Amino acid sequence: MKYLVTGGAGFIGSHLTEKLVSQKHDVTVLDNLNTGKERNLEPVQDNIEFVEGDIRNYELLEKITSDVDGVFHQAALASVQDSFEKPEEYYDVNVNGTENIFRCAKKYGFKVVYASSSSVYGNPIRIPIKESDEKNPFNPYAETKLKDEELAIKYSKNGASIIGLRYFNVFGIRQSKEYAGVIKLFLDKIKNDEPPRVNGDGTQFRDFVHVSDVVNANILSMKSDIEHEFFNVGTSSSITILELAKVIIELAGLNLEPAFGPALEGDVNKTLSDTELIREKIGWKPTITLEEWLNEIISSKKIDYV
Repeated sequence: MKYLVTGGAGFIGSHLTEKLVSQKHDVTVLDNLNTGKERNLEPVQDNIEFVEGDIRNYELLEKITSDVDGVFHQAALASVQDSFEKPEEYYDVNVNGTENIFRCAKKYGFKVVYASSSSVYGNPIRIPIKESDEKNPFNPYAETKLKDEELAIKYSKNGASIIGLRYFNVFGIRQSKEYAGVIKLFLDKIKNDEPPRVNGDGTQFRDFVHVSDVVNANILSMKSDIEHEFFNVGTSSSITILELAKVIIELAGLNLEPAFGPALEGDVNKTLSDTELIREKIGWKPTITLEEWLNEIISSKKIDYV
């Protein structure tokens, strides 16, 4: 099969690209290298076509999607804090750029699996969060993701095949601060024998899902017969940020106490996914736990690769 991966030089996109190449697919990567890095693609650079470009360039998208079987759309601006400073740019990239992908999907008939976000829920009324629960985004980044979902519904009603994956907190090698950034920040502190810095009181909790499981959710969604759906992609388990800091300190064998700083603007208090729908419809389930991964990374001295 021939696939396009937008944002393919980024954290999730590069892992997805590697997996698709390992499955012998014909892969083109589109990335403007704003946050993506060419080095992320070094393991597969001889087996892909790389196009440096922007999803806001509709003519470019028309050219490179005219003969694809599917598009994995990962390209986005993804920092909650930056979105307060640059709301217009976030809307332009995340909404206008995504609509360009959907327009091409309708025109050429390929399927789209794209990165939505658990941030569309805001601070949920109930836990765990089901896909049908109320959407209440309260930062500009989350608002762009909800607008994308409205566009996905609109284009799906007009014949496009679009599945949106609501990622919870994604972690893994090459992770960036925009995703499960707290893990990267904590590990950076630990490797310098410094205490992790917790924003707020640390009682906020998160549902962390490994990037390889996110990749599998993308591929299973693309292969499925489902034309349109939104799926939660999480583990249905959670940990508080303070507990996370203490676990990392303990695994590193350090005698430290977490440091504390002010709460972050636009930060949600709690995220915990209900993944019954994705398990039932496409047979996906998470396979890697956060603590297992942290133990491996810290014990094998691979912190520098995170």
